[in-house]
Amino acid sequence: MATGVTPARAGGDPVADRLKVVQDLCDRGEPLESMMATVLAEGLTPAQRRRFDAEVLAGPLGTRLDLAVKRGAARRREFVTLVKPYLAGVDARVKRDLPVARRIAFHLVDTREADDLVEGDALQKIVTAAAEPSRRVRRKMRWYADLPFQDELPESMFRLRAADLVPITRIEDISWSGGRLRITGHAYLAGLSVRGPRFNRATVVLRGPRGLPPVRLRTRRVLDPSATHGAAEAGCNYDWSGFVAELRPWSLRWRAGARVVLRGGRRLLRRRSVVRDTTTWRAEIVIWSRGARAVGLLRGPSTGRTERPAGLDIGHRRWIRPVWTSDRALQIALQPTRAELTGVTLDGDRLELRVFLPGKQHTRGNARLDGHRIAADFTPVKGGTDVVVPLAVPSLLQERDGGRLWVEPKGEPAAPVMLGGAAESRSVIGEREITVLGDRRDRVSVSAQRVRPVISEAAWAADGTLTLAGSYPAAPGAVELSLKHRTGLIHTVPLERDGERFTARFAPAAMPRFAGTVSLASGTWTMAVRDPGGKIVPVRADHALLDSLDEETKVRDGREYRLVSTRFDVPVLTVAEHVPDDEKGAGGLYALQRTFYPAQRAMEATDATVYVSYDGRQYEGNVRAVYEERVRRGDDREHIWVVKDGAFVPPGSAELGFGPDIRPTVVRSGSREHYAALARSRYVVANGFLPPWFRAREDQTVVQTWHGSPLKLLGNDLPHMSRDPKPPAWHRQAAEVRGWDLLVSQSPWATPILRKAFGYRGEILESGYPRNDVLSSPDRDEIAARVRRELGVAEGSTVVLYAPTFRDYDRRNASVKLNLAEARRVLGAGHTFLVRGHPMQAAPNVPRDLALDVTTYPEVTDLLLIADVLITDYSAIMFDFAVTGRPMLFFTYDAQRYSAKRGLYLDLAAEAPGPLLTTAAEVIEALRTIDEVAAAHADRYERFRRTYAPRDDGKATGRLVDHVFGGS
Repeated sequence: MATGVTPARAGGDPVADRLKVVQDLCDRGEPLESMMATVLAEGLTPAQRRRFDAEVLAGPLGTRLDLAVKRGAARRREFVTLVKPYLAGVDARVKRDLPVARRIAFHLVDTREADDLVEGDALQKIVTAAAEPSRRVRRKMRWYADLPFQDELPESMFRLRAADLVPITRIEDISWSGGRLRITGHAYLAGLSVRGPRFNRATVVLRGPRGLPPVRLRTRRVLDPSATHGAAEAGCNYDWSGFVAELRPWSLRWRAGARVVLRGGRRLLRRRSVVRDTTTWRAEIVIWSRGARAVGLLRGPSTGRTERPAGLDIGHRRWIRPVWTSDRALQIALQPTRAELTGVTLDGDRLELRVFLPGKQHTRGNARLDGHRIAADFTPVKGGTDVVVPLAVPSLLQERDGGRLWVEPKGEPAAPVMLGGAAESRSVIGEREITVLGDRRDRVSVSAQRVRPVISEAAWAADGTLTLAGSYPAAPGAVELSLKHRTGLIHTVPLERDGERFTARFAPAAMPRFAGTVSLASGTWTMAVRDPGGKIVPVRADHALLDSLDEETKVRDGREYRLVSTRFDVPVLTVAEHVPDDEKGAGGLYALQRTFYPAQRAMEATDATVYVSYDGRQYEGNVRAVYEERVRRGDDREHIWVVKDGAFVPPGSAELGFGPDIRPTVVRSGSREHYAALARSRYVVANGFLPPWFRAREDQTVVQTWHGSPLKLLGNDLPHMSRDPKPPAWHRQAAEVRGWDLLVSQSPWATPILRKAFGYRGEILESGYPRNDVLSSPDRDEIAARVRRELGVAEGSTVVLYAPTFRDYDRRNASVKLNLAEARRVLGAGHTFLVRGHPMQAAPNVPRDLALDVTTYPEVTDLLLIADVLITDYSAIMFDFAVTGRPMLFFTYDAQRYSAKRGLYLDLAAEAPGPLLTTAAEVIEALRTIDEVAAAHADRYERFRRTYAPRDDGKATGRLVDHVFGGS
């Protein structure tokens, strides 16, 4: 802050610093030669070198080894050539104590001939086998890894050591009961099942500063099946890995007291005053399980209340506080209150914080805020010292980050100021506020930021509606609550304002989306508000609300919703599918794929059809058209839709206007019903790859409609698919394609490309794409009018659809390359821009006053139906839009890079049915003169349509349904 001088920082750890450099080089994909130059650099002592070698071999170099194995012989040769000389100089004890898979792999690199490793598959065997952490075997009373080369290498090479026996822990609850601290969670060793309480012990141990005896908590094992459900490996049972540990405060009090006496004596000998300071113990768990013993830190708090455990006042201004470190490890601190906040006063440009120091009386000293020293007034009073800390408001308002408050009496160490019984304060000054709050350890923090909404009330209604209310003393005006997903997806909820109070009501299971509703997608949704000026401001939870906040899971329509406050006071909404216990985790997945699915495949097939559109994420495209055509014809055989993450609800015949009799069956993607449906249904209709576990049976018909004519290279034509050895994607594709009975093609041009790219030798039907029938339908004008109304497009407005494809090399980029503001200025309000982002690209950041974001609109063909102009780049959407005969513009600002990175089957410069434009200004000018542009490309447009969409005549669905299911 601008209130003082920042003290100089102490020197860092040379080992940690160098490791960070090597890790950064690894993460950025820098050449291995650059990494090795840093690894081999001088400047470390022998002890530091041993520590560094252990970390770098287990970390960055281990990662590069895995990558070299996957990338083929050339990469393996490079790795072995550069790393082999380095391994010769590594201490033998370091190599012995590496994790077992790394130990064996680097032993092979160190001892075997380079040519054998490059041309052979030894390294690949180790890397593949090491991916299964449950490969453990016990010989006598010791545990070993079940890895290849057992007959070729010494037995000691496979023995599990400390680096392999690291407890997997999770803490579910930390609370005080009867004056004792109770810690509940689970802890186990990967690969070592714990099916019962016998031969299975665990003890939580608190280890404090050097010289203090450890504290062993009374710990007992309990049944906790959730550990098995959440395990990363299949085939292991961790049901009895749960534990409950209890701590008596007295165990810490006498140890801390002894430490104060010892430290106080030393300080007196040095003629310094005695100061009570904080004593901290780290929490470890010691596991004895089936002959194995391991020690590890207690880590991993469950989200919500466990992240902010309460402290216990043990009298005499001393507290016992469970706290979490930055790496999510548990510590227990016995913390005396040496300085306590008593009040906050705002007087013009001066913010005064009043602090009381109990015990000694001081007349001089300073305060510190975020490391910056501040002059403070010290006044001796009865029982201690009053301190007034003045802060300059203008200086605070200029800062972006807050800081903790410390008081430093002359001759004593600085003391953190605790909130204690004082009230938190919030001072609003214009568009900014200054807050004085307590953190999760009750330490006072002062910060300045834009005025934030503070949630003080949260309630769930019986119908699934969540109501949030609180204070937001910002400028009046329309304000929205934004719920943002990590993918960039945003839902907005209007805020009702009443003075400084606000209220937001929404149902997470039924969020408005265009003309319908949809559930929030699985994951974590953060909360912020968009203020009247359009700026995004985070929301926080009132600290007074945290103890009573309802963080229980709410289940509705097969989905789980939970409002939690994470990172102490950051409210988030978590969403997940409700999954039965026997389907959870790697164990549930293993049982479904290895036991349930084969058993279902052995049963008689049913006369049902499974529909899978975009892995169950969308109700659209060719799959939808086939389903609706069959329902229109009155085909009342069972129709089963796979739905992922509650993305949609498929309509029945009544909703489609075809009669009240036919209702589809909905199965959750990945569920037991999903496996049964794909195992026994006679027909499967999909527009992409099916799950890797699926294998078509002899009496099953798999119709692959795909999702677009191939403009970009795909399948076997992608560069990485020709590597040796073949990547997993190659093997998955080969296994899948063997099960296809029919592949649908849009055109004779696309047929040979699809056949070669997929290595497909079966039947291909050049029926045209069913999804495009609506573009030639007699009802297209009526449908278009409905879609325009749903989107709020003004009558007579020219609709411009911008639909770029994804970039493999830039998928996280959410920016819209088209200059929408300039387009609005030049073209005026008579144009409506729709932006359709690709599902494999980050959700686009679309200014709502300039364009409408239709990325989540459920059916892209509806958008083609209303678009007067299409702007795209390398998307196959151009083949579909050609059916309309309306103009297309190609915004190919990165054509050279895209072609080099991904590759195209089509020479756009020679065949595109519209101009190739490289700047946003050129696109806007083409839109302004669109009639002239369309006329100039009319002949090429017609050739394009005849070549790439000759069968999209409005009858493609009928041809496909007749061919597969029989005409009616």
